This record gives sequence, structure tokens and C-alpha cells, in this order.
Amino acid sequence: MSEMNNNMMGRNAAETFEPADIEKNKTMAGLGIIIFFLPLIACPESKFGRFYANQGLLLFILGVGGSIILSLIPFIGWFLLPFFSIATLVLAIIGLINGLGGKAKELPLIGRFRLIK
Repeated sequence: MSEMNNNMMGRNAAETFEPADIEKNKTMAGLGIIIFFLPLIACPESKFGRFYANQGLLLFILGVGGSIILSLIPFIGWFLLPFFSIATLVLAIIGLINGLGGKAKELPLIGRFRLIK
């Protein structure tokens, strides 16, 4: 039954990380949401760190790409840009809390994509 729930909710990322890896690298993982390449430099062998480096990279691409696109759209884009920025900030806070807390949760909407393996 729990396997079916994991498949329905997506991949259960917490099962793929060792508790020692999480405990040792949770600070770098949390900071990886803000500066995505930091875990890749500070703890390149950590799967948990790479997971959050990926989440941070996805958030960075979303933030920069969305801001550029909305900035180019007159009036409607300019109106939506502050709301988009707030939504991006909320995603960053969620990721920061999860990373520093040692929880391997994907960010809503964008977290399922993998750019860094």
C-alpha cells in the first residue's frame, strides 16, 4: 500500500539518501536553494547536496526565465511580475526550510525535473 502511495505522490526522495549524508550536509543543502552550485563545490559526493543543488538550479532558471519573459510583455507582464517574484520567494523559503531541516522534499511544480544527477 505504501509503495502505491509513493508512486502516486511521486518518487519518495527521502528513501534514496543515507541518514548520515543528510545530517552531515543539510546546511549545504539548504544553502543550495539560494546558491545552487555551493553543494556541488562544498560536498560534491553528497547525493543529498546534489538533490538540493538541482532544486536550487531549477528555482534559479524559473526565476530568471520568468522575470525576463514577464518583463518583455507590456502591461500584463509588468503587472504579473511582482506576484511571480513573490511566488518564487515562497518556493525558495519552502526549499530552504526543507533543506535545513534535513527533509528531502521536491519543490512544488518544478521539483520533479532533474538537471543535476
